[in-house]
Amino acid sequence: MDDREQGSIRPDRRAIWRGLTAVIATTGLAAMGNPRMAQARSAQVVTTGAQALVADGFAALQGLHVGLITNQTGRVGDAHLADLLHAAPQVRLTALLAPEHGLRGSTEAGASVADGRDRTGVPVYSLYGANRAPTAAMLRDVDALVFDIQDIGARFYTYISTMGLAMQAAARRRIPFIVLDRPNPLGGDYVSGFALERPLKSFVGMYPIPIVHGMTVGELAGMIKGRRWLADLDALDLRVVRCAGWQRAMRWPETGLPWVATSPNIPSFAAALSYPGIGIVGETAMNEGRGTGLPFSQFGAPWLDAPKLASGLAQARLPGVLFEPTRYTPQPLPGIALNPRFAGEKINAVSLRVTSVSGYLPMEVGVHALALLQRQALFRGEPLLPARLNMFHAIAGTRRLHRLLDEGATGDAIVSSWQREVAEFRSMRRDYLVY
Repeated sequence: MDDREQGSIRPDRRAIWRGLTAVIATTGLAAMGNPRMAQARSAQVVTTGAQALVADGFAALQGLHVGLITNQTGRVGDAHLADLLHAAPQVRLTALLAPEHGLRGSTEAGASVADGRDRTGVPVYSLYGANRAPTAAMLRDVDALVFDIQDIGARFYTYISTMGLAMQAAARRRIPFIVLDRPNPLGGDYVSGFALERPLKSFVGMYPIPIVHGMTVGELAGMIKGRRWLADLDALDLRVVRCAGWQRAMRWPETGLPWVATSPNIPSFAAALSYPGIGIVGETAMNEGRGTGLPFSQFGAPWLDAPKLASGLAQARLPGVLFEPTRYTPQPLPGIALNPRFAGEKINAVSLRVTSVSGYLPMEVGVHALALLQRQALFRGEPLLPARLNMFHAIAGTRRLHRLLDEGATGDAIVSSWQREVAEFRSMRRDYLVY
């Protein structure tokens, strides 16, 4: 880390703000009323909550000491929201709080995030180390807590757990909690997977929602408070800065927004799209593409009969995807996948080639793959599920998936088993949808 990243080079903040405002204007945020500029930026049809806040000159935060929960996805055009807030007049950024993977997104999954100091000079407090929730000490000089992280719409992706715990901390400190909303990359219509059973509540699943919930973080924050899924939120001053232009049927490519890697193993929208289903496959004896350039877009093991598996998946007639046998060698990737399963070993695998982003059903693909993998594993005398099932159960949100696989259930049977709870959730969430 050089001197600039340590924050020792500190140009005049107002000059920085003026320069960044000019950049924002040229990228369309301050020129939304200019027809020629709007035409030049027509590919971007969605404006995020962070963009709306900046375009309004941070009016909602004027005179406040702000704590910002964010990571590398907190972008506004080519700038980071932390830099914009730090440079903004009449707003004082006093704390940065980092979730899993760290403030700049360079920490591997599961690895602790350390406290530090950002390149702005603002202290960075870890929310993925000794503390998972903001402490009173972290918030002692904070008048408002702002959340700006791009989620990917899967229950076991930990950013929404961080959000809930931060909501509790804000309520206890009696300060506003402001969510800068961003689109759900998987869209708002697709809901699928088992709903979390309360005894299995953990940091990889804190709310009784399906694996794919189809809500933005702003909508979900409202539901967490409204349904009292966490304690002490009744008096929370929750504010959501909404997206503009987002519609529930949209998946990420239709937003026109650039993709920023949400974590080391979600470098692309393709990885995010397949993550909910293949993420569960990765909790078995399979390598799920970690240690390669295509995480969650392929999976395999040395003993796998890949052509047979690809054929079986093709027979399931799952929409929007083709399955192709392949081989690959996972490699240790520092900061991304230091110890991928089967590192250095060439394995038999199946790759997923998405042919229709709108039609692709990631959860259905995942459980069909699991059902066929279980049959192959039993036939070959290979264990598919781990000896310790705690994480498998936590990710699935239920022990039923384990039982169904043991009973030899088909992919269709597994999908049918969660339809009632998905329907109940769809009905329950209606009061909290804002798009």
